[in-house]
Amino acid sequence: MKGRASGSRRTIYAALIGNLLIAVTKFGAAAVSGSSAMLSEGVHSLVDTCNEVLLLHGLRRSTKPPDAEHPLGYGRELYFWSFIVALLVFALGAGVSLYEGILHVLSPRPIENALVNYVVLGLSFICEGASWSVAFKAFRSGMGDRGFFDAVRASKDPATFTVLLEDTAALIGISFAAIGIFASEWFGMPELDGVGSIAIGLLLAVTSVFLARESKGLLIGERADPRLEADVLALAAADPAILKANGVLTVHLAPDQIVASLSAEFRDNATADEIEACVERLEKQLAERRREVTVLFVKPQTSRRWLRGRSLQAASLP
Repeated sequence: MKGRASGSRRTIYAALIGNLLIAVTKFGAAAVSGSSAMLSEGVHSLVDTCNEVLLLHGLRRSTKPPDAEHPLGYGRELYFWSFIVALLVFALGAGVSLYEGILHVLSPRPIENALVNYVVLGLSFICEGASWSVAFKAFRSGMGDRGFFDAVRASKDPATFTVLLEDTAALIGISFAAIGIFASEWFGMPELDGVGSIAIGLLLAVTSVFLARESKGLLIGERADPRLEADVLALAAADPAILKANGVLTVHLAPDQIVASLSAEFRDNATADEIEACVERLEKQLAERRREVTVLFVKPQTSRRWLRGRSLQAASLP
């Protein structure tokens, strides 16, 4: 668990340092040239910097141990702050970029010292590319054989995929800014610089909606990997006190914090002491093989009752 958390922190710190330096440079270039697209890119990088700070705060809070008020711990703090990040991308990044772009289209102003913009955008692309490679390397380790978007939807680590999507949007946004600045000069139409800013705003709006959707699902509660559930059932089925492992329900509290509820039919002659010993064995085995399962509940019930409960649950779904 500490290994994955430290990997997420490295990814976020790399993005934080890069975005902070890039934001200062972009704002300086926007002040010199008067480019609307460059100003939008500066806001974009500043928002990304703030987002990294919030993700680090969420990571730190999510590792707090359980207490009387939060008996299952603070794992979902990470998912909450990831959702806040998505809202900030929309409200600040997309909102300011769209406003600035529309304003520049309505009241266009020629760009001065365009060369400064190209130099800054080129350096920004290199820095963002380096940050993107760090984030992608961390994300790829958990992709398996899935495609990119399938892996994002399946991921339970918003710290990594949020940084990756932000960096991807940043690279595309830099391209939009460069195209807008170049087109405004080439065609002698300053309005096109504003169009570039609007394109950046729309890009951020799409990114924020996607991030919000993924973060919302994690915040509500998503099941663990089916392979983990199969491992839990296999351990339970192999225990001598259990007649049949009926099924297991899981939910993520954090990327490496999972609550599992196991339904098991114990042997008729199993005593209370034997059942307690069985539960202790399962907890010990899971602690060795599946450390991400931080809480295990075991519910003794027959397979008939388990199937009846699942059938009623399925019937209640729309």
